[in-house]
Amino acid sequence: MNIIKLDATPSTNDFLKALLTKQFVENFTVVTTENQTSGRGQMGSVWEVESGKNLTFSVLVKDSLLEIHAIFHLNVLVAVSLSEVLEQLKIPYVAIKWPNDILADNKKISGILIENSLKSDGEIISVVGIGLNVNQKNFDNLPKASSLSVILNRELDKDAILVAIVERLKCNIALLQNKEYDLFWSKYSQKLFKKGVPMPFEDNVGVRFMGIIQGVTANGKLEVMLEDDSVKTFDIKEIQMLY
Repeated sequence: MNIIKLDATPSTNDFLKALLTKQFVENFTVVTTENQTSGRGQMGSVWEVESGKNLTFSVLVKDSLLEIHAIFHLNVLVAVSLSEVLEQLKIPYVAIKWPNDILADNKKISGILIENSLKSDGEIISVVGIGLNVNQKNFDNLPKASSLSVILNRELDKDAILVAIVERLKCNIALLQNKEYDLFWSKYSQKLFKKGVPMPFEDNVGVRFMGIIQGVTANGKLEVMLEDDSVKTFDIKEIQMLY
């Protein structure tokens, strides 16, 4: 496994993307850092972590997505792979909050940011960014966040967890290449946070309403049953869960 370890960098995703413009980079190359100074989450949100305590890394994935409309399959696969590793570590109540945050007992422990590029020859190259709270203990200003160490009440080996995640990704990507989408989509659906539970939402103009999550479409939109029993789909920028 090719792992590039950095003491600090603004963004492991940006570092890996820049490296791709300069040289050949082996598939599943990992860039990890002890201190990411400008980490990003979905929709440009900031991913802040305590230096040296957590896993912040990016993985190059190529030759796996065969069709541009299949991009969200990779999001699903990465979220499922992470949840499987966490369950092996005996983390309880693991859930996937749409589109791909990982929760444990309703608290966020991991975030995923995947950036895809389409080459002129049709090849799709993906940079999979993952932040996982491992040994951080202090979440005073983040009431909805936690870490593996807080949950298990012990320190964990970050390097071992990193290897386990990447190896699981490799195994599951074989399913993606064989177009065996149902195998990981079914796990994603089973783990979907608050699926089938009435809960409040807020749309992008501030209107609040009740709905019940039904599932997620193949292109990554959230399906919500409204109070009139109609089902509406929402993009990530159009809706926020209130929990």
